[in-house]
Amino acid sequence: MAHLQLTALAGGAGDEMEEVALLGSYDVEAGPVAASDEEAGMRRVQDEDIVEAIEDAGFEAEILPDSTVSQPKSQKTLSGQFRIGGMTCAACVNSVEGILKKLPGVKRAVVALATSLGEVEYDPSAISKDEIVQAIEDAGFDAALLQSSEQDKVLLSVTGLHTEGDVDVLHDILKKIEGLRQFGVNFGNSEIEIVFDPEVVGLRQIVDTIEMESNDRLKAHVQNPYLQAASNDAQEASKTLHLLLSSLLLSIPVFFIRMVCPHIPLISSFLVMHFGPFCIGDLLKWILVSMIQFVVGKRFYIAAYRALRHGSTNMDVLVVIGTTASYVYSVCALLYGAFTGFHPPIYFETSAMIITFVLFGKYLEVLAKGKTSDAIKKLVELAPATALLLLKDKEGKYSGEKEIDASLVQPGDTLKVLPGSKVPADGVVIWGTSHVNESMVTGESVPISKEVSSPVIGGTMNLHGVLHIQATKVGSGTVLSQIISLVETAQMSKAPIQKFADYVASIFVPIVITLSLLTFLAWFLCGWLGAYPNSWSAESSNCFVFSLMFSISVVVIACPCALGLATPTAVMVATGVGANHGVLVKGGDALERAQNVKYVIFDKTGTLTQGKATVTTAKIFSGMDLGDFLTLVASAEASSEHPLAKAILDYAFHFHFFGKLPSAKDSIKKRKEEILSQWLLEVTDFSALPGKGIQCWINGKKILVGNRALITENGVNIPDEAEHFLVDMELSAKTGILVAYDGGFIGLIGITDPLKREAAVVVQGLKKMGVHPVMVTGDNWRTAQAVAKEVGIDDVRAEIMPAGKADVIRSLQKDGSVVAMVGDGINDSPALAAADVGMAIGAGTDIAIEAADYVLLRNNLEDVITAIDLSRKTFSRIRWNYFFAMAYNVVTIPVAAGVLFPFTGLQMPPWLAGACMAFSSVSVVCSSLLLRRYRKPRLTTVLQITVE
Repeated sequence: MAHLQLTALAGGAGDEMEEVALLGSYDVEAGPVAASDEEAGMRRVQDEDIVEAIEDAGFEAEILPDSTVSQPKSQKTLSGQFRIGGMTCAACVNSVEGILKKLPGVKRAVVALATSLGEVEYDPSAISKDEIVQAIEDAGFDAALLQSSEQDKVLLSVTGLHTEGDVDVLHDILKKIEGLRQFGVNFGNSEIEIVFDPEVVGLRQIVDTIEMESNDRLKAHVQNPYLQAASNDAQEASKTLHLLLSSLLLSIPVFFIRMVCPHIPLISSFLVMHFGPFCIGDLLKWILVSMIQFVVGKRFYIAAYRALRHGSTNMDVLVVIGTTASYVYSVCALLYGAFTGFHPPIYFETSAMIITFVLFGKYLEVLAKGKTSDAIKKLVELAPATALLLLKDKEGKYSGEKEIDASLVQPGDTLKVLPGSKVPADGVVIWGTSHVNESMVTGESVPISKEVSSPVIGGTMNLHGVLHIQATKVGSGTVLSQIISLVETAQMSKAPIQKFADYVASIFVPIVITLSLLTFLAWFLCGWLGAYPNSWSAESSNCFVFSLMFSISVVVIACPCALGLATPTAVMVATGVGANHGVLVKGGDALERAQNVKYVIFDKTGTLTQGKATVTTAKIFSGMDLGDFLTLVASAEASSEHPLAKAILDYAFHFHFFGKLPSAKDSIKKRKEEILSQWLLEVTDFSALPGKGIQCWINGKKILVGNRALITENGVNIPDEAEHFLVDMELSAKTGILVAYDGGFIGLIGITDPLKREAAVVVQGLKKMGVHPVMVTGDNWRTAQAVAKEVGIDDVRAEIMPAGKADVIRSLQKDGSVVAMVGDGINDSPALAAADVGMAIGAGTDIAIEAADYVLLRNNLEDVITAIDLSRKTFSRIRWNYFFAMAYNVVTIPVAAGVLFPFTGLQMPPWLAGACMAFSSVSVVCSSLLLRRYRKPRLTTVLQITVE
């Protein structure tokens, strides 16, 4: 009630209530408008009057001070997704996240290394997306906005913008469009960013107006952020390949001059010739390596500078230190030899080969990381590029069809879907029959029959007949868009295990540099003091060079990237694989928790059962006629939305009118409504009693329809014969609905909800995996135990209200056990939220269930096993990735430091160390890619799970 302003009535007490201004004025920009002293005093007087009135009614009341009430937000929070280039390891991610979180107005910032994306929640009144981009670029990284949650803002690419005159024409067109709030034209990129009022003008109207008013010279297209991201990935791979080839072409001559040419007399004699004080061979190597070091390797210097400027370190710092040390030493040795005549060995090829190998590893890493996001790319490709819009004339008749960009489809549009083409948007069939393959979205392989009134999902494939559909959801509201959003959000999220990698990354490089310096000092001092034979360092000419090579090898071989990529790449692949199997994971933390699930709690109705209740028995225990009894009960239940009410209504309807209905589905629906209005009795004072049933008045008499509790609470006696009949039904897993009318018990109805065919097998499979299944239901104990016995569940909790399910979960969590809840995501929301892992099963088109961690698109319990099994496989892979990354550094750094040299004579040259470093991160990504071979468990017998 903050800022609630009660003003004086305009007239006397009899004036209309519309004269009371309940909400005080509120300005979006400036915030609440300050009330005058007179108004404030009036409000205090009226507050006291309200308190007195409440106390007179027998309740206690007090006025809360304004400071205790949270202030309203002056602006909505937007979420923007940014493309961030130039990140190489977890240290870069930490640096960018730290910078973003310090910006004013930024509520949350998450940066993902594997996808090179950043998701930022910010207050647009405090900071703009351009300022966020600028902050990232100031930190030394490339940045660009991919998409925003702002619905009325869109980026259009425009073809035909060749001259300034074209821009002026576009300006004139846009100024005339009503509902267009603001726009900005980027001539260089041929883009326009527009902000419009969706209630005044549609996006399709804007695009059509630009095309018509320019006489087809200018054409606008909505940019797809995912295709733009794919284009950026391709550009990054192309750029890295170009650098690699340049480095390779320059490194090959250096390698030949050092290793091959000395064995070819003619070339050797030429290379040892002097050009001034320098040998031609050394001069050529110096020139070639300088180009590699400072032209090709420029990216490493830039990235290292960015990191150091913000007080962090990364892999680029190690590469720069190692290659620069080798290059500077070689230049100094070359100059020393030129002016003294004593020529120490030079190692130009070391820095050249290090840079070449690192770039090779980077290129392989970019390609491999691209493979991890294949799931997103495949999902994006499901959406068709165009749609066939059916045009209507002024009389509402179809006058033709027009092919439009699928992104311009609007709710209410009538679209034509040809056989073999994809459905362009979520909608409802209004004409035609066909079969649609929905496997690409739901994972359900069997084609689904579609006829009038059937829902269709955008991106699915129409197989046979022509369909006319009416679009209901478009853009980000479609099932496909929400699936893509869920998968993308999961890939952006960080699993708790990744905190370990982030911490190690923050201290890794300083530790390596320290170890490198200690390596140099240890070998140099031992050589200077004569602790090892001079023959060891003879090949390097002196102990300084001998020690320097060990030091450079330590710097170059260490790899923080492998640790940084261990978790995000595995999570990316796993979420993609899950989406392909109809299992949507909402984040890495959900994946991590699911691997340790000890209890799986099942809701009964719609989860273990098919959710299609049918009446099996109607028994009367009074002198009433069966038809009259069913009419009475159906009239009472007609106002209820409960599935059992629908079953009773359908049963009564078919009892009275079976065989008299037309065959067409739409006609049945229309005819049914007409008949229902004619034969149902008038109901008054209807009320639904959660967990018990309903009560209302018919013909001036009270009718109760519900369970035992409802009947007995109202003082109605249940006859012994009816009680025995009811017990028998409950023992056979049927639900008994009792009916009382005018204070007397008149009959009961038996309803059954068949079990899903896979329920018993899945329960046994979970037991085999070491998971304890539990059934929680609001149904009575006998029915619950009968169902549990049939599926093989030993732990049953019955007669539990929806809110009580969360209490059951908390009781199981007390000993630290991880509890998963499987429900339908509607009335089970409190339980899904309370569980460690919430799984919404059979969510159909309503997949945006906030409470659930997993959304199981198919209405199939086998996906519960798939979700747990995928989690276990993923984290097994992540542990292997960490083991490999840690073992690599623990083993190779001492080897590079020369620990084995005194015993084996084994010395790792810096160029080989660079090759090892390059391939270590690639191997971790490839290890994660093995998850793409995941096959979900197949239940072959009740007690055994085998993997395909």
